[in-house]
Amino acid sequence: MGKYFGTDGFRGKVNAGLNSLHAYKIGLALGVLAREGAIDGKAPCILIGMDTRASREMFSAALSAGITSAGADVHLAGVITTPGCAYLTRMEGYSFGVMISASHNPYTDNGIKVFNASGEKLADDITARIEAFIDADITPAAFVAGKLVGTVARKAYLREHYLEYLANAAIRGAGFYAEQADRPFAGWHIALDCANGSAAGLAPTLFKSLGAKVSVRGNRPDGQNINVACGSTHIEGLQALVREKGCRIGFAFDGDADRCLAVDAAGNVVDGDAIMYLCGKYLDGQARLAGHTVVTTVMSNFGLYKALDEAGLRYEKTAVGDRFVYENMQANGFSLGGEQSGHVIFRELATTGDGMLTALMVMEALLAGAKELDEAVQGFTSYPQVLVNVPVTDKAAALAAPEVKAAIAAAGEALTGTGRVLVRPSGTEQLIRVMAEASEEAAAKAQVEAIIAAMRASGVA
Repeated sequence: MGKYFGTDGFRGKVNAGLNSLHAYKIGLALGVLAREGAIDGKAPCILIGMDTRASREMFSAALSAGITSAGADVHLAGVITTPGCAYLTRMEGYSFGVMISASHNPYTDNGIKVFNASGEKLADDITARIEAFIDADITPAAFVAGKLVGTVARKAYLREHYLEYLANAAIRGAGFYAEQADRPFAGWHIALDCANGSAAGLAPTLFKSLGAKVSVRGNRPDGQNINVACGSTHIEGLQALVREKGCRIGFAFDGDADRCLAVDAAGNVVDGDAIMYLCGKYLDGQARLAGHTVVTTVMSNFGLYKALDEAGLRYEKTAVGDRFVYENMQANGFSLGGEQSGHVIFRELATTGDGMLTALMVMEALLAGAKELDEAVQGFTSYPQVLVNVPVTDKAAALAAPEVKAAIAAAGEALTGTGRVLVRPSGTEQLIRVMAEASEEAAAKAQVEAIIAAMRASGVA
């Protein structure tokens, strides 16, 4: 991680941790980098997308001013998902793609995520150059003049290109198993929770076009209600909607729709681990699971590994963050990976987690097996997990404290063979995440409490 950019971009409180001057300098840096990489004298162009939070236009304007000052053009996609921005960057030939979003955070936060021309998160050396611009005084050398100054154009129609891509993926996949190939979800009543975010104007249209009857919540964004009592971080709303409307399945997205969680007809939650288990088995049966391997993070549930073992599938573990999952997949040629939180990457189709694509892949797997969701995830049992976020002033000092290290070691020993303990710093906040899993919730809770007690006793929390 850099000084400003964490595992998922530059994120902070609006006009406190992240302000419009930061955005302007990031735009200036991207414009300079794009100008350096221009081919055959063609003016470089950068795509900007955004979610629905109130500060989106402020940051879009600041980024655009910086980019055009440095001699690159800007295309504005408007409200779109993060994976949609990544897809369009790759397929439409942009120098960079920029997504203005703080994902599952409240509207008082915002963030800037940047993709390279391949729709992938930036390499560390490029991030370092951007951070150097943020810290430096602005010099005339960054600017261009006259005809070289960039232009800004609104390209809202690009969202339709992204929806067409998703619909075609669904028809090629799920349509193969459906009686109506162009309407593969006919006969399915599907609930959607769009988190009052990026998916609000996209997901209902997509699923209706594929033949589903759709019930929706979280589809009335007002700039301030993104992720408020809705979306994948408040799954209880989707559970209630599924039960109330009698839906066969439900999907919940987060603010920028790079996550997806599911709910079965009875209202039971199917998280990212269960989705990877379901899709892993399906893809392996189709000879589409490279290396018979699912790439997970260290936060995946202990039960996932037991289920994958029983299914005869392999797995790898990375640090937390879909960036690290993707890097492992890319380096080793793996095709499926993700996080318990619902970031799931299907590398044959996308370069980042895509909530709507994940929902489509779940539907494809269900249609292939003629099953309901609860049947499809039989064989996966999630171990009780206790996770507590502990505020600290110094994450490194907290983890280095001898009392804390001893408590972590003792907890790990106590859960050997029946669970595990994981203590790690947050990549985006001043928190230490203390997690334990065990066959009995009480055992996991006891170990988490012991570690937190050691942190408080040592004065680090």
